[in-house]
Amino acid sequence: MEEVLFISRVKTRTLLLLLSIWFMWVVICSGGNASASLNSSSSSSSLKPNAITIGALFTLNSVIGRAARPALEAAIDDVNSDPNVLNGVKLKLLLRDTNCSGFVGTMEALQLMDSDIVVAIGPQSSGIAHVISHVVNELHVPLLSFGATDPTLSSLQYPYFLRTTHSDYFQMYAVADVVDYYGWREVIAIFVDDDYGRSGISVLGDALAKKRAKISYKAAFGPGDPKNKINDLLVEVNLMESRVYVVHVNPDTGLNIFSAAKALNMMGSGYVWIATDWLPSHLDSMGTVDPDTMNILQGVVALRHYTPDTNLKRSFMSKWNKLKYKDSPGPSGLNAYALYAYDSVWLAAHALDGFLNEGGNLSFSDDPNLHDTNGSMLHLTSLRVFNGGQQLLETLLRMNFTGLSGQIQFNPDKHLVHPAYDVLNVGGTGIRRIGYWSNHSHLSTVPPESLYTKPPNISTSSQHLYSVIWPGETTATPRGWVFPNNGKPLQIAVPNRVGYKEFVSKDNSPLGVKGYCIDVFEAAISLLPYAVPHTYMLFGDGRRNPSYNELVNQVAQNKYDAAVGDITIVMNRTKIVDFTQPYMESGLVVIVPVKEKRSNPWAFLKPFTKEMWFVTGAFFLFVGAVVWILEHRINHEFRGPPSQQLITIFWFSFSTMFFSHRENTVSTLGRLVLIIWLFVVLIINSSYTASLTSILTVQQLTSGIQGIDSLISSSEPIGIQDGSFALNYLVDELNVAESRIVKLKDPGAYLRALELGPKRGGVAAIVDEQPYIELFLSITNCMYRIVGQEFTKSGWGFAFQRDSPLAVDLSTAILQLSENGDLQKIHDKWLTHNECTMQINEVDENKLSLRSFWGLFLICGISCVLALLLFCCKVLTQYRRFSPEENEEEEVEEIEPRRSSRRSIRSMSLPRIMDFVDRKEAEVKDMLKRKNSNDNKQQTNHSLHGQGSSS
Repeated sequence: MEEVLFISRVKTRTLLLLLSIWFMWVVICSGGNASASLNSSSSSSSLKPNAITIGALFTLNSVIGRAARPALEAAIDDVNSDPNVLNGVKLKLLLRDTNCSGFVGTMEALQLMDSDIVVAIGPQSSGIAHVISHVVNELHVPLLSFGATDPTLSSLQYPYFLRTTHSDYFQMYAVADVVDYYGWREVIAIFVDDDYGRSGISVLGDALAKKRAKISYKAAFGPGDPKNKINDLLVEVNLMESRVYVVHVNPDTGLNIFSAAKALNMMGSGYVWIATDWLPSHLDSMGTVDPDTMNILQGVVALRHYTPDTNLKRSFMSKWNKLKYKDSPGPSGLNAYALYAYDSVWLAAHALDGFLNEGGNLSFSDDPNLHDTNGSMLHLTSLRVFNGGQQLLETLLRMNFTGLSGQIQFNPDKHLVHPAYDVLNVGGTGIRRIGYWSNHSHLSTVPPESLYTKPPNISTSSQHLYSVIWPGETTATPRGWVFPNNGKPLQIAVPNRVGYKEFVSKDNSPLGVKGYCIDVFEAAISLLPYAVPHTYMLFGDGRRNPSYNELVNQVAQNKYDAAVGDITIVMNRTKIVDFTQPYMESGLVVIVPVKEKRSNPWAFLKPFTKEMWFVTGAFFLFVGAVVWILEHRINHEFRGPPSQQLITIFWFSFSTMFFSHRENTVSTLGRLVLIIWLFVVLIINSSYTASLTSILTVQQLTSGIQGIDSLISSSEPIGIQDGSFALNYLVDELNVAESRIVKLKDPGAYLRALELGPKRGGVAAIVDEQPYIELFLSITNCMYRIVGQEFTKSGWGFAFQRDSPLAVDLSTAILQLSENGDLQKIHDKWLTHNECTMQINEVDENKLSLRSFWGLFLICGISCVLALLLFCCKVLTQYRRFSPEENEEEEVEEIEPRRSSRRSIRSMSLPRIMDFVDRKEAEVKDMLKRKNSNDNKQQTNHSLHGQGSSS
């Protein structure tokens, strides 16, 4: 075992001088290659030394120090006993105690550097690390810190600072993920006011902001503050709204926070305490469980540096109880920082081994920037620069091996790879792991090393933790906030309306207000699982409607806690306040005066357009003609003189309109055509009846305004409700001239303005939200109507200050009111009104055009054409079998037999065909039968004549 050196500065210099003289003498006597610089203040050697001194600097009597010291000394022994490392060069440890003092730590650091060390390990304090980092930067000595977790130490300002533990940057993001996992939006940070505490909480604020959460209050206390100051600090934060506390303090004094919280009954139900890694470090170092300590920590959630459970770690833990360097035997003292300290020594050993193998020299030279002034006792010139510091630093950054704490490898930002934490829950007499956090996949119940081979997944659905036993021994997730315990109820602003008082108005009841909006709010409040003390305050003078934008601004400026009323949720308001779930749908609409349309003697022509009338009449005649053609040969009802047949066609055609035709159809094709046509007539009749009914009962607009587009394009005045957001919307979004806008304060003003009209100082139309308009229409006996479509979509909600948790809970309550029907009951209580059933539309819009029926006409026309084609084919076939010039054709066939058929076809004339077609079907069939009989006789005579000639 190497001796640990606790010597004075003078003895150190003397020993080093003697060792240098001895070493040079050995080199000269051995005839080896040696060289000395011409400058007396520098020395170098090309041979490996017998021993290398590294320094360690931290507070020995502390939670971290008591664990780190034996781990460092055990690592020195293990390195020196390993023949594969440093090849026989012994590693020595020079230890300095900072004694929890920044000044002492700085002095000890300078003395340590005066000993020409090549690597420094420590310190545990982030504040001292900041100072020492400047020293090592100047002297080019790498500083390996196993306990300084301040995120700002990882900047480019300190190139020789290497953290062999994980930065609080990752730990604070883990805390933010835990807060977000349980849905909390505000936390109170309790921290020690030093570099370690301030920097960590600063990162926590950034991490929470990315989760749409925030630190509502930063409760800082000094490192040496007594317990009474801590007690006063907790009394102050207990009066605030948030009940989620993040405690980021030093492990040596952190339990004072929980002792004071226990005395103030702040460790009961409803409270949430999240501690950083300082608490598990303290508990792990205790060894045996202290019942009193565990009693004050019940329900606390804490984070601890995660170290994989490897054989190397288990082997070291089995030796820990027997280490002779410990102040006391047994399992006490071991925590994660002991593992990081052990790995720091091995990191230095591996790096020095690689450094020497690469030909690096352990040489020092004077720093030209350091000078001793006359009479100075600091002896700054004794601090020398390590010439191989840059090369050793690069070697350290390339190291990659597995230590007790896991993989020791640096990423390009000089952070250890794979930062991870255990998520713990204190309960009973021990600590229970409820999950893990890793920078790879965030919260998980699976050990981080099993996730590194998979793609990272940080989606909300992939985040998991086991159940937690919270303070008060409950498994229900705390709400995370309460109303401030200062006796002040919520100050709720209510608009003091002039008109439409059904929604909200002043009242002499204990509440002071009444209306639909108030009943909805009170019903939602009653569904919350906690009491909400509140008082209503009227906003406005009562002579005119208040500005709702100003009302919302008052809430955003913290003059009111909330605003309840008919407040429309619009974009510019959502930027400054939080709204609940809408409890009523709304949107801007246009209303105009209407009048009933008087009867017109020619109104029966208006259901169809001109084109529709023309095509319909043409099809009546066309179908009648087709049916007559198909029935004429076989149906005696369709025969007679030409004048009678023409009348039959017209009569049959138009009688089908009323399904009153008396003629029967006999042919199959005629029946098919008639069935299709009657279906078409049925559709046309139904559509005509519906359209005519609408035209005769419709109300007509008194102006040409048919919606928002025609209103904007006109130059007539527009009425709006005083205080409504419609003014900004029309002027800013739709570019309506503000001079056209007329503000109206109540329904009576609406009525007067519409009755006067634009020519007598009134308005042509009113633009307002639909709930108001529906109420207005019901009290005016449907004298006015909504024209066009609703051109904005929004809703009414209750406004709260940004990030107010009450807005979320009330949104859930409003949804519950909607689902159980209570919201509709409240609506019916206050806003029941008669529906205006009369339609408003233009007659031209009710006219039916050919476009709506061309499909029916197409089907009917095709069926008629097909029927005619089949009929013609049948007639032509019969005609070819029968001809009145049969005898003449036989004689021609004897003279010119080959051309008989062609001349027969040519002999066909239109009169003959028409005459054939006009004949009755029965006649034609009889003639064909006689023709067939004659043909048979002629064939018999020919055959007998031929036999006589041959004889």
